[in-house]
Amino acid sequence: MDDSRPIFLQIAEAIENDILAGNLHEETQVPSTNEFAAFYRINPATAGKGVNLLVDDGILYKKRGIGMFVATGSQARLVKKRREQFEAEFVRPLIAEATKIGLSQAQLVSMIQAAPIHEGDTV
Repeated sequence: MDDSRPIFLQIAEAIENDILAGNLHEETQVPSTNEFAAFYRINPATAGKGVNLLVDDGILYKKRGIGMFVATGSQARLVKKRREQFEAEFVRPLIAEATKIGLSQAQLVSMIQAAPIHEGDTV
């Protein structure tokens, strides 16, 4: 856990990451809030807050009396969401900085293509 961010957001992100990685498939059950609470040693209400964020986003849904499940289409929605976040948080600021220092688009692309990929990195 990262102390700089709320735990419930980290739990939601961990579930999202498991869906994106294929560890949690659509229409499969996710661990309960009590299981998350026990695993992370946190209050079940905190775990529930993270899970409910994903319910509100349509990534998870509740089956009354059974638990939470990954909604159909969740992986595609998460990929779209993460790509939009990536553009807003990384690409736009990168382009803005490149513009400030006089890099052309071709120069920027060349720098990116020449950047080393470290072992364990994925493209």
